[in-house]
Amino acid sequence: MCRRRFCSLCWDEEKPVAKKVVLAYSGGLDTSIIIPWLRETYGCEVVAMIGDVGQQEDLEAARKKALATGAASASIEDLREEFITGYIWPTLRAGAVYEHDYLLGTSFARPVLAKRQVEIAHQVGADAVAHGCTGKGNDQVRFELTYKALGPELQIIAPWRQWAINSREDALTYATAHHIPVEQSLKNIYSRDRNIWHLSHEGGRLEDPRNAPEEAMWQWITAPAKAPESGAEVTIGFEAGTPVSVDGARLGPVALIDTLNALAAAHGVGRIDIVENRLVGIKSRGAYETPGGTLLVQAHRQLEALTLDRETAHYAQALALRYAELVYYGLWFTTLRESLDAFFTRAQQ
Repeated sequence: MCRRRFCSLCWDEEKPVAKKVVLAYSGGLDTSIIIPWLRETYGCEVVAMIGDVGQQEDLEAARKKALATGAASASIEDLREEFITGYIWPTLRAGAVYEHDYLLGTSFARPVLAKRQVEIAHQVGADAVAHGCTGKGNDQVRFELTYKALGPELQIIAPWRQWAINSREDALTYATAHHIPVEQSLKNIYSRDRNIWHLSHEGGRLEDPRNAPEEAMWQWITAPAKAPESGAEVTIGFEAGTPVSVDGARLGPVALIDTLNALAAAHGVGRIDIVENRLVGIKSRGAYETPGGTLLVQAHRQLEALTLDRETAHYAQALALRYAELVYYGLWFTTLRESLDAFFTRAQQ
């Protein structure tokens, strides 16, 4: 038996062959170490896909990093407007919130990324797709259900379920051994995910439910105690359940959320610290910052209270719960989710 700690050849003696793999790449710890691992393990060409969903990161630096660590090509895909109009707005119209509090910021970002991966795989003639999701989280399911729905012929490679790296500490050791620069350290071990809708924090001190989130963990929303005492008023305009304006000014989807994010974040709106039931059967604690999204969800609820008749409103509440579960479980590209959309589209008219 090989004694190398992170040997890429030992996980499966009869591993399938992949010649060209499209990787959902972020530049973070997980995906940074996957590029050399894929090349070592499969001897394949790696195509890195960097999806811009409004994460406010240096994506060009990530693209260069992907190339420097062995990707044959790397592209930045601007998915922000598609993400908002095709995923966020339908979920908002449905009033879908998972387990009372979670506004699904990570959940509905995965299908749009995976969809673009499959599209690129078809364009470049790839025979496999890969992601950097762990074997204990929800995201692996969200990516893979989308792959199966849109590209069932593609092989799926999930390194975190295959290699001998079992923790972030192991991943950092691998990165150091392969001279891969990463921002995480053994002292700064939070796992974060950001897009135009939210910023999530997991791991670190949050693993112990007795620990309150430290103030230094929050990166976006002003501490409520330090927010302006005077508050602010904002008017959000909707058409058929879709936000279209702020204080009377019509805005495109990206500008509208950016505007509300800035306002809400400055006033300390949108922080939550929750424990949720993961799809994979374990409980997970997460701290989330969703400034503009919190305003939109609350405004939409008040709008429905004014406009929907009782029977429609009560039935919509029941369906909203199911819609939230479908989004959280990664079942975006399903007949049921699309059918629920038809109901909510009619109800919002």
